[in-house]
Amino acid sequence: MTTPRSDATDYDVVVAGAGPVGLFLACELRLGGARVLVLERLAEVDETIKAGAINIPSAVALYRRGLLPELAAVWEAARERIRAFRGEDGESRLPPKFAGHFAGISMTKDLFDGSDPAWAEVGPAGDTGLGVPQAELERILARWAERLGVEVRRGVELTGFDAGADGVAVHVDGAPSIRAGWLVGCDGGRSTVRKAAGFAFPGTDPEITGYQAIVELTGGERLREGWNTTDTGTYAYGPFPGRILTVEFDGPPADRTAPVTAEELQAGVRRVTQVPEVTITNVLSATRFTDNARQAAEYRRGRVLLAGDAAHVHSPFGGQGLNLGLGDAMNLGWKLAAVVRGTAPVSLLDSYTAERHPLGAWVLDWTRAQIAVMRPDRHARALRRVVTDLALTTTGTTYLVTRISGVWQRYDLPGEHPLTGASAPDLELSDGTRLGDRLHAGRALLLDLADDPALRAHAAGYGDRLEVRTLACPDRPGLRALFVRPDGFVAWAADTANTRDTVAEGLPEALERWLGTPAARA
Repeated sequence: MTTPRSDATDYDVVVAGAGPVGLFLACELRLGGARVLVLERLAEVDETIKAGAINIPSAVALYRRGLLPELAAVWEAARERIRAFRGEDGESRLPPKFAGHFAGISMTKDLFDGSDPAWAEVGPAGDTGLGVPQAELERILARWAERLGVEVRRGVELTGFDAGADGVAVHVDGAPSIRAGWLVGCDGGRSTVRKAAGFAFPGTDPEITGYQAIVELTGGERLREGWNTTDTGTYAYGPFPGRILTVEFDGPPADRTAPVTAEELQAGVRRVTQVPEVTITNVLSATRFTDNARQAAEYRRGRVLLAGDAAHVHSPFGGQGLNLGLGDAMNLGWKLAAVVRGTAPVSLLDSYTAERHPLGAWVLDWTRAQIAVMRPDRHARALRRVVTDLALTTTGTTYLVTRISGVWQRYDLPGEHPLTGASAPDLELSDGTRLGDRLHAGRALLLDLADDPALRAHAAGYGDRLEVRTLACPDRPGLRALFVRPDGFVAWAADTANTRDTVAEGLPEALERWLGTPAARA
């Protein structure tokens, strides 16, 4: 059954955390018609160095909301910084076709086989993702939230909440409680929301201490650029001026929240790089990290949900954390908005955990595997040599880069068509637009590519939540129709070889599964 919006609440949804995940989720909720408030403890955007890039699914998701031009501008500025770091001899100083790394084993595009059709249909978002620092992404999303009318309160800390069957009373420091229908914790790995709601958070304990920093230093010419393994750990230098990352297998830090000092960082850099001439003269930005790997057993308890690091934590290797969180937001936003509007049953939210939890579990294992290969003991070094031999083959590079890029990701959805459950191909349509252009408003899309009135009749009761377009796609003549969810994933598809009876059996069920009861029957 659907749950109507309550007039007794101040907001439909309160989102705890205004990082990229919280802001993206808030924008998705607002696109879906929800009244949303974002609470953020910090008064300003956190400039600490964190994730430096987004993968293909994240780039595609943001492209589908019209944000690609802003992202591309940031990426071009980042490319200039990379060129400055390499110097006038440019490409000769780093692998010119770097495609990614696994446990610090670098791979190049020369060995990559991109024949999988999924790579060809990514569209303008590109084939490698985008180098966008996390703070810049947060600013882009904050501007989008402002354009959409999302209310964001900075410098306000959520201290607790009381959740009931009909809503949540959110308590904040120094202000009256806020009444909301739902609460979503996007408040990081130490999530107040997760702890207060009692979510189980099982996983594995940390065994490393890592540092990532932007510094000013002398002796940097003695460091090898890119990823490097030594007898005492692993380090990466570049691709931006002064950026360095180190990993030591000496257990977690005594206090991960303490400020990182230049002396502490320099000692670690010298130990791992084994270059005593390196001297850090100034720390511009620095953070510690570990390989603590945990995942909430479920992503929803009643009217409280989790997304991003609040739902899963792990080491940063492979840059999966930010991307995993953005995927959570894209998946959850339209579903929760539909429940808030009363057009979908609360049970739709069950698909959030069902679809996102397996991907989270995969990422945790992906990062654990890299830790196992990076250990400095003799057994791990032997394993690393084997993995390196495999990685530096066409088959190995293609497998690893495909996993790193995220192109392989799909959901296990009902239906036999090969596109069902996959991210929709960015089709070029007969009116000059692309499929991604059609998703800017955050609505579901039914593409009738065969001009079939009977097919369109099935969508008649969904005019308030579904865009229906009759267009042609010359590049895919065998494709008859495509039903795309608001998050850009294919919920149903049919080829021209399918009979009308087959279409009649599949499309109505898919529409009702994802969009609720049609208006004529509501």
